[in-house]
Order: sequence, then C-alpha cells, then structure tokens
Amino acid sequence: MMENNTFTYNYSAEWSKEVEAIRKKYVPHEEDKMERLRRLDDTVQSAGVIEALCLGIVGILIFGVALCFGLGVFGDAWWPAIPIGIVGLAVMLPAYPLYKHLYNKKKEALAPEILKLTEELIGK
Repeated sequence: MMENNTFTYNYSAEWSKEVEAIRKKYVPHEEDKMERLRRLDDTVQSAGVIEALCLGIVGILIFGVALCFGLGVFGDAWWPAIPIGIVGLAVMLPAYPLYKHLYNKKKEALAPEILKLTEELIGK
C-alpha cells in the first residue's frame, strides 16, 4: 500500500496583511530623523491653538450674552449689554496675540533642533 505524502499550503494576501499589521503593533518602533522632524514641526504648528480657541470662545459667549441683553431676549433690561459686551471684547481680543506668543515661544525653543535635523537630512 502506498502512502500519500502531500503538503498543502494556503496563501492569503489579506491574511498576511492582517498578520503584519498585528505584528507592527508589538515590534518596538524607532523614530527616524524624518519622523522626528515632522513631529517637531507639528508641535510648533499646533502650539497655542487650544489656549487661543478657549479664550476666544469664552469671549464670544460673553459677548453673546451682551447681544441677548441688547436685543431684549432677557426682558427690557438693555443697559447691561454695554458693560457685558465690553468684557466680552476684552476677553476675546487677546486670543490671537496669545496664539502668536505661544507659537513664537515654541518655535524659538525647537528651532535649533529642527534646523539641525534638516541639515542632517539635506546633507549640508
């Protein structure tokens, strides 16, 4: 009697991609210079955005309350509209200068490292 010694192999590209995706999650990742440069640039570009947005939104909400007083939404008391509106403007207007200040501060702090990385990557 003869034995059937066969080997079967099923290959699935989809299965292989899934295995590779799972493997990438557990392999230690070393950041290369280009990835580090991108991360540092993103850090500079996003510096101060959240702080300025929060300040601007709070100012706009206060100013909106003043508009409600002025339009008579809260009754006939229109006189609080002016002081509340001034407070809203005072809170809202420094939002952009705050953003620029925080952006420039972060840019100044990370500029030497970014310039060093760009010189290494360009090869100058």
